[in-house]
Amino acid sequence: MRIEEYIKLDFDDVLIRPKRSEASSRKTVVLARTFDCLHGGSFTCVPIIAANMSATGTVRMADTFTQAQALTCLHKFHDPATLMRFWVSDRPKVFYTLGIRDKDFEKLRKFTENCPPSPPLICLDAANGYSMYFVERLQQLREAQPKAIIMAGNVCTPEMVQELLLMGADIVKVGIGPGSVCTTRTETGVGYPQLSAVIECADAAHGLGGLVCADGGCKTPGDVAKAFAGGADFVMLGGMIAGCDECDGKWFNNGFEFQFYGMSSEQAQERFYDGVPSYATAEGKCTIVDKKGPAAHVLRQIMGGLRSACAYTGAARLKDLSKCTTFVRVSK
Repeated sequence: MRIEEYIKLDFDDVLIRPKRSEASSRKTVVLARTFDCLHGGSFTCVPIIAANMSATGTVRMADTFTQAQALTCLHKFHDPATLMRFWVSDRPKVFYTLGIRDKDFEKLRKFTENCPPSPPLICLDAANGYSMYFVERLQQLREAQPKAIIMAGNVCTPEMVQELLLMGADIVKVGIGPGSVCTTRTETGVGYPQLSAVIECADAAHGLGGLVCADGGCKTPGDVAKAFAGGADFVMLGGMIAGCDECDGKWFNNGFEFQFYGMSSEQAQERFYDGVPSYATAEGKCTIVDKKGPAAHVLRQIMGGLRSACAYTGAARLKDLSKCTTFVRVSK
């Protein structure tokens, strides 16, 4: 046993210090970025991603996010027919998501055979990206999809980010336990404060030419700005867009309340995995969120907050925000 004594921070622990800016207006701030990926390929987008949760990683959400030049990770439980209909047209800003089970890999194989070309963006998703089995699956995916841009995770420490990049990932998802409906930290005691995880993992990834996606912990547009300011290349959102019109799931109170649950919750396990295994515990919870309306409205709020954050710090582009940022620790 050992103890790390250095201070680790979450989004609520800091503010971004304002600086002199030469920007004439917030509307001149450029949010879109072009990414050149470690294993080949490039693409341009606004680097906000709808999470691959059953509620938010939907086809309707993908249509809305694509219109805003943002990204979507489709959830991994779509049936093949739905995916094939969706991929008839070019989908350069949507991730095909799969898990690490044999059936997930077989589903992707059949999909790529029946609906060429292969998805240009693929997300390999597992709650625990630290297992050797996950790393082996990542290597297999890279071998099977050599031209794809692959995002893999989740992890929260620099050394594992580097290993996943070397084993075939272009983007690594960072976050163990920070999500609004994730209970990993309370059920297992495992996790890492999200802002510090992003800062440390981004530094490790960028040194190898890789990219990181901050996954979880953002409750407000200001948190999204802090994630980018900490070095995240992408920010993935679940709870912030849960309850939008484009979500799939159960609605209550005449459509004004939405049931939102984590993908390791009892509800998700019952729906998608025949229940929680006898040897495991649920690491997610179920909650009710208010209706938020169209996702386009939520996106406009987030993107407006990002433009303002850049204007306050003198960053002409979102890409430059981390270079212009000084974090100030705050007392609670």
